[in-house]
Amino acid sequence: MILVAAAALVDADGRVLVQQRDDGAQAGLWEFPGGKIEPGETPVAALVRELDEELGIRVEAACLAPAVFACEPVGARQILLLLHVCRKWHGQPQPRAARALQWVRPVALHGLAMPAPDRPLIGLLEALL
Repeated sequence: MILVAAAALVDADGRVLVQQRDDGAQAGLWEFPGGKIEPGETPVAALVRELDEELGIRVEAACLAPAVFACEPVGARQILLLLHVCRKWHGQPQPRAARALQWVRPVALHGLAMPAPDRPLIGLLEALL
């Protein structure tokens, strides 16, 4: 099982930030920012680290609210994706580890090409926001 923490960064207009993958087998797909949880790391600590590395933003642990999760097979392994909602951060998100960033309404996520583990989260996120 691969444990992944991700964030739905929500701006003042109710839009969610997604990033476009830059490399690998899923290059070009849009995803929620985040990444693998390292051994000994909590999901929130991993997400704070990943958001700094990927977007150059600082997030306080208290600003990450657990929201929804999905478990999807990827090859012979399972990915457990834990999505947190965040409405407050420091800095301006920059595409440090992605081709591009895009702010979209939750309903617009249905029209984006996204990795399989992210797709089940869309409807749940849409209902939450």
